[in-house]
Amino acid sequence: MAFKIICCFMVGFLPAITMATEYWVGGDKGWSLDVDNQDWAKDKTFKVGDTLVFKYTKGHHNVFKVNQTAFKDCIAPPSSEGLTSGHDVITLASPGKKWYICGVPTHCSDHNQKLVITVEAGALAPATPIPAPGPATKDGSSNSYKVTTSAYKIFVGGAVLIWTILTLV
Repeated sequence: MAFKIICCFMVGFLPAITMATEYWVGGDKGWSLDVDNQDWAKDKTFKVGDTLVFKYTKGHHNVFKVNQTAFKDCIAPPSSEGLTSGHDVITLASPGKKWYICGVPTHCSDHNQKLVITVEAGALAPATPIPAPGPATKDGSSNSYKVTTSAYKIFVGGAVLIWTILTLV
């Protein structure tokens, strides 16, 4: 009986797991000096469970999560706290404002390579349809790197749901 209750509980959280969105910061151009990251982010809704992917040439940029003051003043924490892989993935784990900067000297202060977003609480709501890639924007990027629900996550979620239902029968 306890197993059935646990399975039902897990199925209730399944939509939140499978409906997360992956955002490639800066779109096609990635995390670079050529992107107005605030313009890129302005029409996006970030939710708990979504991920940000910072794609850039390793050694040319980095990513630091900072507070509002460090964001405003472009002050990077110690280099040991930075992300430097060139393909940094950050899962948005809690609601609220999030601030990110590039800690390479002058990239934040002179070139505005920074990003502030507001993360909303996740909701157990049905998935929205996946939009077709839109036309290029004025900075040449498109929304093609906004990956909503992947086929893999839907497949796994569906398999777990079917397995749970069959186990309860």
